[in-house]
Amino acid sequence: MSLFLDARIPVVFVADLFEAGPADALLLEGDAPAPQGALVARFVLGANHARGCSCCTGRSGAARALSDLFLARARGKAALFSRVCVVSASVDGRNAVMEALVEDVLASGRFRVG
Repeated sequence: MSLFLDARIPVVFVADLFEAGPADALLLEGDAPAPQGALVARFVLGANHARGCSCCTGRSGAARALSDLFLARARGKAALFSRVCVVSASVDGRNAVMEALVEDVLASGRFRVG
């Protein structure tokens, strides 16, 4: 018998903020409105820095936003959240998050598609 436990934080894609629960962190594209008191990270499409720059070594905006959420949780600056809800109005935004979850080493090590 094989036992497998995936301790990574699940990331789910929701149509609107009403599907997010109180124990969820929010990953929002652009300047979408967010509820008061929610843990929110934002990303902008096309906000990549030059490949190999010293601050982020070419990580996408979605990957950096996921890292911001994880670091806030790990450092105790935010309440523990059970999942991340992605609210993105565009297909490109959802694709950017999926790409970060698949191709970014740090994001894929901390988060999984839920």
